[in-house]
Order: sequence, then C-alpha cells, then structure tokens
Amino acid sequence: MSSDGNKKQFWKRNAAKVPGSIQHVYGAQHPPFDPLLHANLIKAGNKPPPATPGKPKKATTFQEFESITSDAWDVGDDDDELLAMAAQNLNIEVVMETANKVIENHSKQQERQRQDDTTELEHREEDTQEEVVEDEEEDEEDEEDRVEEGDVTSPEVSFASQSSPYTDGRLVKSHSEAPIGSPKDAAGEHAALHRQRSLPHRPPVIPLVARMADQNTSGTPAMTEREASRLDKFKQLLAGPNTDLEELRKLSWSGIPRQVRPITWKLLSGYLPANAERRESVLQRKRQEYFGFIQQYYDSRNDEHHQDTYRQIHIDIPRTNPLIPLFQQASVQEIFERILFIWAIRHPASGYVQGINDLVTPFFVVYVFEYIEEEVENFDVSSLQEEALRNIEADSFWCMSKLLDGIQDNYTFAQPGIQRKVKALEELVSRIDESVHRHMQQYEVEYLQFAFRWMNNLLMRELPLRCTIRLWDTYQAEPEGFSHFHLYVCAAFLVRWRKEILEERDFQGLMILLQNLPTMHWGNEEVSVLLAEAYRLKFAFADAPNHYKR
Repeated sequence: MSSDGNKKQFWKRNAAKVPGSIQHVYGAQHPPFDPLLHANLIKAGNKPPPATPGKPKKATTFQEFESITSDAWDVGDDDDELLAMAAQNLNIEVVMETANKVIENHSKQQERQRQDDTTELEHREEDTQEEVVEDEEEDEEDEEDRVEEGDVTSPEVSFASQSSPYTDGRLVKSHSEAPIGSPKDAAGEHAALHRQRSLPHRPPVIPLVARMADQNTSGTPAMTEREASRLDKFKQLLAGPNTDLEELRKLSWSGIPRQVRPITWKLLSGYLPANAERRESVLQRKRQEYFGFIQQYYDSRNDEHHQDTYRQIHIDIPRTNPLIPLFQQASVQEIFERILFIWAIRHPASGYVQGINDLVTPFFVVYVFEYIEEEVENFDVSSLQEEALRNIEADSFWCMSKLLDGIQDNYTFAQPGIQRKVKALEELVSRIDESVHRHMQQYEVEYLQFAFRWMNNLLMRELPLRCTIRLWDTYQAEPEGFSHFHLYVCAAFLVRWRKEILEERDFQGLMILLQNLPTMHWGNEEVSVLLAEAYRLKFAFADAPNHYKR
C-alpha cells in the first residue's frame, strides 16, 4: 500500500485515475466484542466522568505523547512499598490451609458427581436392556444377566451401538470399536451424553463467533412441523417452471431454510432467471465469463498500476474471520484474492476498499453448503471436486457484484453514500429515541465514529456470521434491502442497546461499547426481533421522510 506522501504526489500530478485504487476504512475491527473475555476492559470504560466531559486530547507530536506516557512502565518506590506490605499481610500457613480446603472440597464434589453419574448410567442401561430383551431370542438373555450383574464393558457396547446424532448413526459392532478408556471415564462421558439426549427440546448453547451455521442445522433438535412446512412451501415454489419471485420474497423474509438457501439467494439477487429451463445455460455462461476475466486480468496483479491493489487485498484476506478455520485455508484465500481483484479491476470508479473482503464470506459459505451436509467451520475445501470449487467461486463473485452494484456509492471517492446514510441514521434516532440521541451529544460522540463501520461492512463486524446470513435472507427479500432497509436495521440495532448506552457516562466508555457490542451469543431469534423492529420503523418513516427531519 502506498504511503501518504505518495498519495499526495499522485493527486498533485493530476494523473489519470488508476483502476483499483485503495481507500481506508474508519474504525475497522474484528471479531465482535466478547464481554466474557474482556470484562476488565468494560470495567475500565465505566470510570467516573471527569469534571468536564468530552473527548481526550490527543498529543500532537510523538515527543508530547512520549512525555505523557514516559512513566507508564516505571516501577518506583511506591510500588516496592506496596509489594512489601502485601507480603507482610499474607500468612503462609493461612494461605496453605485455605488452599488445601478448597482442593479437598473440590475433590469431594467431583467424587459425588462421578458416583451420581455412574448410578444414573446403570439405571438407564438396565432399563434399556430390559426393553431390548423382550424382542430378542433366548440366546441373548445371557447378555442381560451380565449387565444386571455389573459387567463394566457391556454399557459401552450397548450405548455405542445406539444410533444417535453423537455417533453419526454408526453402529459399534465389536468391543474393538468401543471407546477406549477407564470405566469411570467412560461412565462420565456416557452420562453426559445421556443428559444431552434426555433434553431434546432444550435449545443448544450457541458458541462464539466461530460457529457459522444457523440454529436450523444438523447439530440441533429435529426440524419442527412449522419448519418442515416452510421447507415444503419453498420446494414447491422452486419446483415450478417459472418461479414467482414476488411470492418467493414474501416467503424468504422470515428466513430461508438452509437446504434451499443457495438457489433462493441466486434467484433473489437476480443472478439466475425465474425460468427453470434457462437456469443451467445461464450458470454455465456466467461461470465461463468469470474465468475468462481471470485469464484476461489476473496476471496483471503485479503490474505497476495494480500491485498496490493486489498487495492490500493480500494483506486483508487473512484478517477475514480469523477465528474460523475455513477462511485460513490457502485455497480459500486464493479464491477470495481472485474474486476481489477481478471486481476491483472491473470497477475502477471505486476500486478495492477495505471492508469489501467481508462481503464475500456469506455468499461463499452459503454456496459451500450446496455441496456438503456437515458443518462448514472446519471443512477442508480441498476435499471438494475442482468443478465444485470453481462453481462456488464464480457464483460468489457474481452475487457479490450484484450486491455492490446497488451500494457502489458507499465505496467511491469520499464514500458519499455512507456519509448520507450516517446522517440519516442520526436524524432518525433523534426522532425515535431522543434520550439516546441527547446522551451521545452530551458526551460528544459523533455517529460517524461508530456507524461508519455499520454502513461500510453492513453490520458484519458487529454480528456473528451466522446472524449475518440470516440478516441477508431478509435483505435479499426486501426491495433495496442492502441500500435502504439497512438504515432502519442500524437504527433498531442502536436503540436495542439503549440501557447500556445510557449507563455509560463518558466518551471512552460509550466508544468502547458501540464498537464492541456484545452480540457473540446471538442467534436467529435475536435477528428476527431486530428485523421486526426495523420493519416497524420503515413502515413509520420510509414514506414520510419529513417525519424525521427537524
């Protein structure tokens, strides 16, 4: 990436615009904030307000900054005195006695828990064996007797032989395939699995941002009747010779089942025609066209005019969802580099802008699901056939291009689209929640300081990827979803944190909160509530813009 000095010289020369020019993004940060891991940081942001609230003054020179922080790592006499006082106040005997008590109590609790788990397992195995024996032949009754007498190996075999989601439906045929380990370890593991299976209606705990799949996937309870009915409606609608796109949008607004999401996204984005007979030929033509661009342009990535663009893309790709192993695979990063470079070359008005790399990921994940059944977080894409990988790459490129065509003014020089949307967000929030608006004004928080990223990255840095995919289901279904409806989603998202915002009493605390909102454990339910509130705001204000202008 070129230096600031080179940029100034570039504009002074008034040279022709170079395709693929680079622009910076304010406040880019990833991944979203986890309050459990950053509790100390939250506490630091809740300090009492200064006498005169406002933004801290920045040092104008490095020398001033150095003088201000020169004592940050000094260990003076005061620190030595504090350490000496602490050492005197600690009685080693009391400390050791307390530590031993804690260890002893912990050991007793573990032993009691292990005994309870073993007892529960034995009762469950006896009940299971009694039910099975009723339908078995006489030569299998001896097995039941051994289980009732306390045979320690039979519970392993009998439990593992049951088809369950935790064994992928595989039957253990012999003792050699059974889990290896001590009887106590096996009992503890089996008891834990039994407890999970005994609560089929309890929703699973959603892991952190690394989990990409939504809540309607293979790791969750069986599909409900309502979900199965919705899936049937999608399949019937998509099976017709000419898909009714308006009806498909209505059906997709509340979320798209994973099984039909790839074809639905392609139709709603305009990548595929509604006529079923033309789809295959259109796919072949567009995929060939994309790889024609690769042959024509990709070798120019090291040319003088394009090397800065390619270098910045190459730097940004490893930063894309760094906690998800899928995106750290070399083959995936190469795919992303090609997609982004070709898009930048073909759109010289904007070129590549940091943040566009995030917009590829939802399409890529959804189109990978078209070829696999398992979870995708740790999936090795090299196990896919080359043709499938090429299809995923081309489809992701074209759908991302369709999305960016509607919001390209977000990424042109000075990013005027984002400037307008941030201003509209400020006006809207001032009407729907004046308390929040005045609170941020009081502590001199500018909307541009946090909402720029919301508009530039379409909230992808604020939400886990699984939530972004659900959010985009509705964006695809909404007219101008990415360019217009997104404004109301951002307003609803800001007001959603009203209580937390009003509790912060200084500039630093507000900025830490707004740039690291705790959405790590969000799922489909939270996104659906957010979308419903956004639709209410749109219904109230979209057709009456003067309502939110003072």
